[in-house]
Amino acid sequence: MSKRLLSLVVVALVVVAGLGVLIGRQTAPSTTSTSTSTSTSTTTTTTAVSAQPVEAVWPFAATPARFTDPLTAAFSFAHDYLGMNQPLLSAFQRGDSRSGEFSLRASATGPVTTVMVRQLTADNTWWVIGAACADIVLASPSALAAITSPVTLKGTSTAFASLAPVVRTTVMGGANGVMGPFTKSVTFARPGAPYGSLVFRTISAKDGSVMEAAVLRIAFGA
Repeated sequence: MSKRLLSLVVVALVVVAGLGVLIGRQTAPSTTSTSTSTSTSTTTTTTAVSAQPVEAVWPFAATPARFTDPLTAAFSFAHDYLGMNQPLLSAFQRGDSRSGEFSLRASATGPVTTVMVRQLTADNTWWVIGAACADIVLASPSALAAITSPVTLKGTSTAFASLAPVVRTTVMGGANGVMGPFTKSVTFARPGAPYGSLVFRTISAKDGSVMEAAVLRIAFGA
């Protein structure tokens, strides 16, 4: 029976995605951002804004990396933040004049992750505000909810959910394309940052690569 591993990651402002559940600060990514694909090769750096926009998952305001076009922002998010080796992006699907989304695949036949982007700052640069996929549906918490420890994560998925704050355990969602519920209470030490992101990644059991993801912006309560 084919299974996929659902990796749950709670991250503060400067933490890139990783396995298990991580809450806190780690080393920030590079202060420049370079994106390369068959259609684009772009390095974009400007002076960093003083604070992370509340809605923004990526890039991190603590670095000078900024994106003047939505494609480069989405590609860097997929490659540098989610850890997809060779992300494939659709044409830009515009929402309003300052927002839109891309369909992202880790491979030509892989599941689709929808990446949402928006211009959030006065310099008109592009920021990723979240991601969603059909195989991971989060019921709780909601976007920009203020979470405290312990936080209960609830939703449905088609994979095992793997959690490792201090001890390692698993909870079973569905499998083989059938959605099933998962729920888990996670205890964590409150980070110093006021906001963070909850990252769900489906990991291939075949080679450990990232297949799809759902990313939700959250706040840290008192």
